Amino acid sequence: MSIYVVGSLRNPLVPQVAKALRAAGYDVFDDWYAAGERADDSWQAYEEARGRSFREALRGEAARHTFNFDLRHLQMAELGVLVMPAGKSSHMEFGWLLGRGRPSYVLLTKSPDRWDVMYQLAWGVCSTVEELCGLLEKNHPLVEVRD
Repeated sequence: MSIYVVGSLRNPLVPQVAKALRAAGYDVFDDWYAAGERADDSWQAYEEARGRSFREALRGEAARHTFNFDLRHLQMAELGVLVMPAGKSSHMEFGWLLGRGRPSYVLLTKSPDRWDVMYQLAWGVCSTVEELCGLLEKNHPLVEVRD
């Protein structure tokens, strides 16, 4: 089972959740996190220094490369986990996964400042990694390969 971990570059829980899912035996993609918490800010500053608008920057090589990297892995994912707190990009990715029929879950380690009824679209909303792993084990068990 291939899991795409969705979240914010600024959320230190992302690699911890990915590590726990790997320990539970899942194939996890969270390599996007390696770009670092300032990646989007640095890209914006660079493009603005070049005199580009947001729309022009979206058509640039850096933006297209990053987008295609993430999209390729979203397309390969069988399941998604949104680690909160997360921003606009994360929610777009999460919605993309749900829209493609991929079972996807939300991990809320604390009550959100603003509640949103649309989280009912998720297959489940969990408050701990243990609860998330329990839901995954129940709904998407790993298949043991026997010789």
